[in-house]
Formats: sequence, structure tokens, C-alpha cells
Amino acid sequence: MAKMEFLKEYEQADEVSRSAFPPNFVFGVATSAYQVEGACKDGGRGPSIWDAFTHTKGKIIDGSNGDIAVDQYHRYKEDVDLIAKLGFDAYRFSISWSRIFPVYLMFLFADGLGTKVNEDGIAYYNNVINALLEKGIQPYVTLYHWDLPLYLHESMGGWLNKQIVKYFSAYADTCFASFGDRVKHWITINEPLQTSVNGYGFGIFAPGRHEHASTEPYLVAHHQLLAHAAAVSIYRSKYKDKQGGQVGLTVDCEWAEANSDKIEDKIAAARRLDFQIGWYLDPIYSGEYPKVMRERLGDRLPIFSEEDKDLLKNSLDFVGLNHYTSRFIAHVKNSPEEGDFYKAQELERIDKWEGGEIIGEKAASEWLYVVPWGIHKVLNYIAQKYNSPPIYITENGMDDEDNDSSPLHEILDDKLRVSYFKRYLAAVGNAMRDGADVRGYFAWSLLDNFEWAQGYTKRFGLVYIDYKNGLSRHPKSSAYWFLRFLKGGEGKDGKEE
Repeated sequence: MAKMEFLKEYEQADEVSRSAFPPNFVFGVATSAYQVEGACKDGGRGPSIWDAFTHTKGKIIDGSNGDIAVDQYHRYKEDVDLIAKLGFDAYRFSISWSRIFPVYLMFLFADGLGTKVNEDGIAYYNNVINALLEKGIQPYVTLYHWDLPLYLHESMGGWLNKQIVKYFSAYADTCFASFGDRVKHWITINEPLQTSVNGYGFGIFAPGRHEHASTEPYLVAHHQLLAHAAAVSIYRSKYKDKQGGQVGLTVDCEWAEANSDKIEDKIAAARRLDFQIGWYLDPIYSGEYPKVMRERLGDRLPIFSEEDKDLLKNSLDFVGLNHYTSRFIAHVKNSPEEGDFYKAQELERIDKWEGGEIIGEKAASEWLYVVPWGIHKVLNYIAQKYNSPPIYITENGMDDEDNDSSPLHEILDDKLRVSYFKRYLAAVGNAMRDGADVRGYFAWSLLDNFEWAQGYTKRFGLVYIDYKNGLSRHPKSSAYWFLRFLKGGEGKDGKEE
């Protein structure tokens, strides 16, 4: 199929049916602790690096923070009811590390080996898990969604120090022991690339470091990989036989499509994928970083010991994939992209094909275009390169601008998001027919929430949060579309019937 014919295949928002997916295929929604929980000092929670970062002037576009967020800590029963009413099978949420090991406990018990935990934190997550199960909703739990306890960053350098592997292992062990009798799907770390590059390269995410951008992101990534593997080893040796669960890692990947048929552009697109997804999956499947990364980064890229390789190899029961958008890629010797991480790749990410056609409709965020064929291609890529591992799409969605000056009924009628989900789910189905072993799909996000450096200026939720009126919840058209889809319907729009 010619390039533009393939691209246009998904332009029409054709209907997609639940019956097109296997009966045991999981449909869920996702959030993360710092973005939704709030209650920053309740229940003995200690501060995380995101608490410190958001309270630093100028770091968040609207000056906001997650102190209250959307208050899911106090309103989890209401949100669980919403998930159930919309018909979803599963809820992916993250545990706040500093709610399990708060700063004062980590200070008193500085070995960090899990000898003392915050029982209030354990009780909270037990309540959430039990509420989900009572409604027939399966918990998919992420251990680390970027909110490192501040004490670990300030006292020992956090992810820059290899000792963090021991601390993460103790935390993971505690969670497996406390919740694993009911939680059967664990994700160790969410999007390690974003922590590495944006947290330690560009400084636009917590902890906001950029002083050593040519080395620190690669060291942080290295330690995250080792922490992941150590946690999986603990689960398999101590808990798997009894609990019977699975453990995965969630990586994020924009699809990289060559901007032309030139060989240098095709090589650049392949290089882009190695720097995104290969950075994390190659060590797990082959014990080494991608060859192109080693060639371009030299000794800035850490070395795995033989012991590390043994620990890493096959330390996955499934791949979690967060995918939102795609880009055309052109080889550029002197890359206009900012930052060492991108300049080392010698490429330019562009939103128009060389023929002049834009890659897709624009969402609110500057980086997000609606490109459903991209998820088809990235799923096929993972299946082909890594021998068809089980895949869960752990995040997929798009955002609107915050525009609370419009009438509520207009805000809730999110037509583009409905179209987005229809087309992306159709693409997932096509990838499965090609042979990709996709087991589940989680829409991002259940709720409008704190969107990191963008604060509350962007809205990804299926459910609208009224920030000015008590954080009331209002399902959008996309939520009602999923309700009908999951019941087997094929409604033409997303409005409530």
C-alpha cells in the first residue's frame, strides 16, 4: 500500500465494535497518584519530588500543584462507581511511594528496607483495591509513576545513585506482600524515558535537573532498568507461585515514520525508535542497549555487568505501551531539536509529510496529533522485533484545552476525542489481526487531572472535573461512547441516550 493510502486508511471515524476484540480482552481507564489523589499531607503521606517541583515558582505553567488535585483520596468510592457505571473491566492506578514510606519514617529508618511502613497508606490502597473488586473491576497497579520520595532525592541523589535499586526493591516487596493477594497485574515503572530525559535532561519534570544533560539521563535510565529487574526478581522468587500475578514495564513511544523514501530518512526513523523503545526493551530482551545508542553515546551510556544482564533478561511478563501520537522523521546532520538526547539522534521530528500533508488533526498539547495508524505500526513493530510479547496499551488518549468559559454542555460534547478513540481502537484491532498479542487497552484518563508541567490547562479526561465548583464529576460524550461500546453498541456519537 502506498504511504499516503496507508495514512488515509484511518481518516474516517468508522465504527468499531466490542465484538471485534476477544471476550477476555481487558478495557480499562488509567490515572496516576500525584495527578489525581491530592491529600498531600493526609494519612501520613510524605513529600515527593513532584511536591517540591510544583511549589518552585515558574515550573508549572499555571502555577498550580497536586496538593488537592481532583481529591481522589477522599472520593475514590465515587470514582470507582463511575468506572463501574461506564462498564470498564479494569482500573490502572499508581501507588504513591511516599504514602507507603513517608519522609519521617524514611528518616527514622534510613536503611529504607521496608522494616517500617505507613500503615495508613497501606490501609488506603487496601480500601481502593477492595472497592474495585467489589464492583468487579480488576486493579492494575503501577509502583512508580514519577513521584519519588523527596527524602531519597535529597539524601542520596535518588535515581542518580545505584543504591536506589535497594530502596525500590524494598518498596516493591512491601507492595507485593500487602496487596498481591488481590492485585494480579503490576507495572514496575511508568515511562522511564520521561523521568530520564525530562527530569534529568531538560529539567521540565521533577526533579528539574538539566546541569549534566549529556550523562545523567542515561545513568537514571540505567538505574530504573535495574530497579525494575530487581523488583521482578523479588516477585518471581517470593510471590509468584502463591499469588499468580504478572509484572511488566510501561514504555512510551511515538511512532517514527520516515518523511521520505530516502535511505537516510528511513535509517533516522529506525534510530528514533531505538532511542525511544529500544533503550528499555533491548536490555530486557538481549541484555544490551541498542547498538546505535552505544555508537553515538560512547561511554556516556553505562555498561551492564554480567550479573545485571542475568537479572534483566526476560524480566517481563508483558510490555505496557503508552502511545498517543506519531511524527514524520527526517535525517538532519545538525539537528534543530533541542537537547543532547535529540541531537545525538541527528533527526528532526516534523508534522508534515514531504508532500505537504499534515500528519493528523491537532489536539490541545503542542506535541499531540491524532494519528491512529501510528499505534497500528508501533504494535506491529514491538511484535516483530521482540517476538510477539503480550502487550497492554496502558495509556492512550488526547487532550482539550481548559475552557471553562463555555457552556458545560458544549464542553462535555468532546467529538474529536470520541473520533480519536474509535479510530485508535480500530487500529489496535488491525494490529491484532496482523499478529500483535495485545491483551488490553486503558484509556487515558478517567478524569481531567493535574497534567504535570501543564498544570490544569489541559484536559485528558473521559470525565470532566469542575475545578471551580467542588471538583464535581461530569462524564463527557467520550465516556458515554465507551459505555455503549463496552455493552456491544455502535452509537453514532457519544451523547447520553
